[in-house]
Amino acid sequence: MKTLKTLFATLLLLVSMSARSFARDEPNTISKLSMDYALKTYIDAVSLGKVKGFSDVLDNDVKFTVTRGDKIINYSKFDMVNSLKNTSDVKQNCSTTYNVVEQNNSQAVVKVTMKYENFSKINYVTLANTTRGWKITNVSSSFS
Repeated sequence: MKTLKTLFATLLLLVSMSARSFARDEPNTISKLSMDYALKTYIDAVSLGKVKGFSDVLDNDVKFTVTRGDKIINYSKFDMVNSLKNTSDVKQNCSTTYNVVEQNNSQAVVKVTMKYENFSKINYVTLANTTRGWKITNVSSSFS
């Protein structure tokens, strides 16, 4: 009987420690699922070279499109993640602003403007609220 009580007490202790650890991690997980987190991670990656977590906020089928004059260039998630890894910690010489163009419970379109000295890069970022949190599904870029 004493062995059973000891075993039960040990099991109870382990379960309570696991629950406490889970509760401590939960706000972090919730914030990583938010639209603000996904958007901030994207902006930090493209303007400040902070690529940590960038891949996590991208949907697997994300499409990046860049319009340069008459030419339209498409990139995949793999292409963008690798490209940004090569410029990790490189801060762009620009000021970056954004505004939400449209938003509802399931998706949002955000205009991100990167203003350089002689031109601007404008990114329209589409995000979707998935079962895995807010994910970037499309980025369309142009220069002005």
